[in-house]
Amino acid sequence: MTSEKPRNLSRRAFMGAAAAPFLVNYQKLAAADAGHLKIRDVQTMVMQGPRTYTFVKIVADDGLFGIGEAYGSPGVGVKEQILALKPWLIGKDPLAIDVLYTLMDQSPGLAGTRSDGSAHSLMRAVSGVEMALWDLAGKALKVPATTLLGGRFRDRVRVYDHEAPRNMLDKASCREWAQKIKAGPAGFTAHKFGFEHTNPKSDDGRDLNNRILSTKELIQIRQAYENCREEIGFDHDIMVHNHWEYDLRTAIQLSQAVEAIKPLWLEDPLAVQYSDSWHRLVAASNVPICTGENLERREGFKDFIINQGCDILNPDLRNTGGFLETKRIAAMAEVFGLPMCSHNTGSQVFTYSTVQWAASIRDYITCETVTGQGGWMDQVLVLDGPYIKGGFIELPNKPGLNIQLNQDVVSAHLAKDEKWWG
Repeated sequence: MTSEKPRNLSRRAFMGAAAAPFLVNYQKLAAADAGHLKIRDVQTMVMQGPRTYTFVKIVADDGLFGIGEAYGSPGVGVKEQILALKPWLIGKDPLAIDVLYTLMDQSPGLAGTRSDGSAHSLMRAVSGVEMALWDLAGKALKVPATTLLGGRFRDRVRVYDHEAPRNMLDKASCREWAQKIKAGPAGFTAHKFGFEHTNPKSDDGRDLNNRILSTKELIQIRQAYENCREEIGFDHDIMVHNHWEYDLRTAIQLSQAVEAIKPLWLEDPLAVQYSDSWHRLVAASNVPICTGENLERREGFKDFIINQGCDILNPDLRNTGGFLETKRIAAMAEVFGLPMCSHNTGSQVFTYSTVQWAASIRDYITCETVTGQGGWMDQVLVLDGPYIKGGFIELPNKPGLNIQLNQDVVSAHLAKDEKWWG
């Protein structure tokens, strides 16, 4: 649980954290090539798997290109927004990433649409473009993207899955789950999952529309997670997953119900946007509170950071603005002692990108992934060795983000009417 801290703590220090001092080194590296490259093309491609995955490719006039992944599911309009940004991006210097990110909403024909958090936000499109620019910059400057982001605090990043027992209330099912996990080829040692609700037909306290847990549910939740902990042991971490479902009182009760299993965190128990209830929950809970996947830019995280509205920040780089903006969020959070993790329901492309960003963050915990199950989703990239090993992804030392798509695999799983890079 995060301790109480003054809410007006060092506003100067807080705002100063947004300066992103690593940019000074990047600008020195990029200075010799500034103005020598121009963006020639912007392409998109949508892949279909368990979700949709929106790829973006930024091509420079010398043929170099960078690849990023914008939001996929739900991804309505994201591809169209990227293509709407294309006319403005053509001819721009791809190494001027901060300028392009900041001004990307100024495209002619996009009047009334903004990347600054307004009602017509383009953040999911902008974020994908921004990450592709870092891949391109690393290739142009012949260094890994992590070097451009300030260097590495770690050479491998822990990732976690969503594997859960079929029936958390059945000890045999939990035992089967634990055995399967420990034998898994990716070696995951951290797992995030929620719990089943009771049926109103058999639980008079269960109401499908209110924001509370019934007494029966709270008792079952405690037993369910204790069953999981008993079988998996304390060598593995468990995160308790929610979807912004509860009021403050219920969130506190839920925290108390799972406290004994020592969860790594309790995720998203309250409504998405900041309210004082978040601060009150943190003060009352002995379980770390985690949130942030649906927030945009520094403005979306500001109140959570200043008011200690969570213990762990969980941005999704496809929502927040990409690498640079989320580095700035992490710098602000560091002033208040708040670590970071990463939400990620993207493909192997986004997972591989996110862990490279994560390596540049000092106070970082772990990255979510829906990959690592050994199927075709783990073959989207051409890599030198195992993708996930022992529950970690090792970072490459090649220029950019080392995003080389496996054309055969991607082409076989393109969404309807999609073609290889358009």
